[in-house]
Amino acid sequence: PLLRAGENLSVFFFNEINRARPQVHALMLRVMAERHVSAFKKEYRLPHMIVFADRNQVEKNETFEIPSAARDRFMMEIPIEIPTDREMKKSLVFNTKFQNAEKLTQQVESDILQFDKLNAFSEQLQNYIKSSDVLEEYALDLWDATQHPEKFGVKMESVDVTRVIQTGASPRGMGMLMKAARVNAWLNNRDSMYPEDIHAVFHEVISHRLVFNSMYENRRTALARELTANIMSTVAVPSTTFSKAA
Repeated sequence: PLLRAGENLSVFFFNEINRARPQVHALMLRVMAERHVSAFKKEYRLPHMIVFADRNQVEKNETFEIPSAARDRFMMEIPIEIPTDREMKKSLVFNTKFQNAEKLTQQVESDILQFDKLNAFSEQLQNYIKSSDVLEEYALDLWDATQHPEKFGVKMESVDVTRVIQTGASPRGMGMLMKAARVNAWLNNRDSMYPEDIHAVFHEVISHRLVFNSMYENRRTALARELTANIMSTVAVPSTTFSKAA
């Protein structure tokens, strides 16, 4: 599929990525990093490729967990959970419009932005949204808290926080966090970031980048959510960053 579309490839969806073998993970890791692939004595550029993937977290037979280096290439990990609201459950089961996913997607407005214009638009947006020195210091504190949560007084109810983390967020991850925060500010019609923009995307951008000690890996999803929530609620937010009138 990569070779067939080449430079016209915009969205690549990898279904149940953890069923692919490590060799395939390694190839995708390289392609996502370098935006090109060599095959049959020819180089194929993929400048517009955006990768989406899902994974089956229940079935473990014949699956290969994605290594931390590969997870770090993905900007976000968004959990898709069964809703708890009874009316929503009822609608999902009995409303026939939810039985045809293809028909639902056809209702989404198309041609809002051409795929080959997205990179330029992203760069313009990122340069437009500003941050302050105070906010940047706060972001660095959050980063340090993913590495050494105990230094900031972060605690977890279910485990000893000093034993759970092997490696915190990566530099790439923090860069992605600020990119996503700028987008959140733009979606809220602002030209500068606030702490709430970081909070809005912190879990989705950071949780899958945390590397837990092996004894806790089987509880990764729940522990990551608990830890990121506690980091945001514990690390002090500089009061001056809320001077929105400025």
